[in-house]
Amino acid sequence: MNRTAKLILALLALLTAGSAAFLVLRPSGEDHPVASITLDGRLVEEIDLTKVQEAYSFTLEGESGLTNTILVEPGRIRVDHADCPDQICVNQGFISDGTEPIVCLPNKLIIQITGGGEALDAAAG
Repeated sequence: MNRTAKLILALLALLTAGSAAFLVLRPSGEDHPVASITLDGRLVEEIDLTKVQEAYSFTLEGESGLTNTILVEPGRIRVDHADCPDQICVNQGFISDGTEPIVCLPNKLIIQITGGGEALDAAAG
């Protein structure tokens, strides 16, 4: 092996080790679940579910006049009441991780959780 090949191999090994160290030592970003609530494509509110100390609720009204009452408890969130005819968003119940959002199609409401490390990976299917 000539000197140039050894130098390239050494630089490649150094680059690989540096990349591995970066991936292992970097901050993981959000490590707590944050509920993002959008209404008709606009972000209405973001709630850090780890900072919720006691349950509370609030009502959102869409452009069509339909309302959704959101119930927030420590670590979880749900649609407690909705004016929509099918009630799928209400019947879904609480969510506490990013595996499945709550969607109310008639009112164009989406509640999605990011962070918390609970989202599915590609192997989970």
